[in-house]
Amino acid sequence: MIDHTGVTVSDYQKSKAFYSAVLGAIGYELLLEFPAAVAGTDVAGFGEAPKPDFWIYKATAEKPAHQQAIHFAFRVASRAQVDAFYQAGLKAGGADNGAPGPRPHYHQNYYGAFVKDPDGHNIEAVCHDPQ
Repeated sequence: MIDHTGVTVSDYQKSKAFYSAVLGAIGYELLLEFPAAVAGTDVAGFGEAPKPDFWIYKATAEKPAHQQAIHFAFRVASRAQVDAFYQAGLKAGGADNGAPGPRPHYHQNYYGAFVKDPDGHNIEAVCHDPQ
């Protein structure tokens, strides 16, 4: 089981605003934040209270050219949350990478949406329940 995960970001303030908006649409909030003076780099933890389970870290070096963008998905309880996630992502400056809709090639009830964060990481919200 995964307890927590995270991703490095090149523009901490821009990414913090992006993730606050997109994750806020699915019920996450910014729960903890540590400055570089405490953590060695700026760090923000998002989740459902009381514990963050998704973290962003300010990158300390440029991403190597060969490194691929990361993909991760947030499971949500409704298709409406998938739609809200997608709209919030676009409004917050994310790039469309797949509008909300069924993805029957994954499975019959798969409903997801994809946006790229400011660093090009592919962020998804998915609902597995029937409509």
